[in-house]
Amino acid sequence: MTRKGVVLFLFWTLSLISLSCAARLSVSRQKLQVQNHLNRLNKPAVKTIQSPDGDIIDCVHISHQPAFDHPFLKDHKVQMRPGYHPEGLFDENKVSDTDTEKPKQRSNSITQLWHINGKCPQGTIPIRRTKEEDVLRASSVKRYGKKKHRAIPQPRSADPDLINESGHQHAIAYVEGDKYYGAKATINVWEPKIQQPNEFSLSQLWILGGSFGEDLNSIEAGWQVSPDLYGDNNTRLFTYWTSDAYQATGCYNLLCSGFIQINSEIAMGASISPVSAYRNSQYDISILVWKDPKEGHWWMQFGNDYVLGYWPSFLFSYLADSASMIEWGGEVVNSEPDGHHTSTQMGSGRFPEEGFGKSSYFRNIQVVDDSNNLKAPKGLGTFTEQSNCYDVQTGSNGDWGHYFYYGGPGKNANCP
Repeated sequence: MTRKGVVLFLFWTLSLISLSCAARLSVSRQKLQVQNHLNRLNKPAVKTIQSPDGDIIDCVHISHQPAFDHPFLKDHKVQMRPGYHPEGLFDENKVSDTDTEKPKQRSNSITQLWHINGKCPQGTIPIRRTKEEDVLRASSVKRYGKKKHRAIPQPRSADPDLINESGHQHAIAYVEGDKYYGAKATINVWEPKIQQPNEFSLSQLWILGGSFGEDLNSIEAGWQVSPDLYGDNNTRLFTYWTSDAYQATGCYNLLCSGFIQINSEIAMGASISPVSAYRNSQYDISILVWKDPKEGHWWMQFGNDYVLGYWPSFLFSYLADSASMIEWGGEVVNSEPDGHHTSTQMGSGRFPEEGFGKSSYFRNIQVVDDSNNLKAPKGLGTFTEQSNCYDVQTGSNGDWGHYFYYGGPGKNANCP
């Protein structure tokens, strides 16, 4: 080999070694980053429960939960119960004898899968343990547990550019034009099929304040199927919050500091069981979010018995006062695989006109007014970007109050 050839050979060898070292360094740096993040999220457990679905539930002392990593909460005294509950909760057990149009079936009881193997002691809260593979599925450690920007239905704008830019599609009912201090709904629980792992399907209520720009405040709660976030297709209870339109603040469940949980029985992000089946048993969950008029915190209740905790008012700008819009309904990510509309289902995957036992629903939807009373929503509007893919239909009667059916299959002959 010539002298020039030897120099070139050495140069390429050194380049490859240097690239290999850089790659190894990058991998070990990422591993360290992931490990540090896991150490921050997974607090020391008093007791650990293995769930049948593979989740690990850590019972963490209430004062050691992730919320208290927030600098503003260092000396926060946990409020163990809300100062006030909204008045006028809809009587869930009331059945109207004259109402023959809608089913009299009451919801069956729902629990979380991990309950089969134990429960958390008083003074602790159940936290779904975050695993290394959970964080590695995210686009970056920083983005883990966060929604993408512009993930909110904006009924006032039917600008097709805005709709297609986000890749998110909705079928919702909403109210605006007043000051709102909370919202409630009973939501039918399903296990929609997801086409791509990076897509999700959820059903939730949104408590919104501010404009739809960079300053949007949002509190969200409901159920979701999200393979990217959880690593499976199970239906899970979730919450979300943001005070800057999903940019830097907020997260799902307890994956950042913010929401303060007080309940030892329900785990955010844990699987809900059982779920509704087509033309078979129907299961639903009730969610109530309201603002405590005294302390100003936003509280969340699951079902009739579980007050889960609260979002401290200082997390928000607009919502520190009140909400300007409430939305209820479904959302999916349409990543347009192969250039076609996704076949990810919303709700049960059936259109609203199929009705009870087939389509998914929200019933007994209410808002909380400035006197802390639950009221029927006035001037309920509906919105969907593509009604041929996912649709919504509202109604009201004595048994279900204000309700709507919603959802759809996504890709079909009319939604190519």
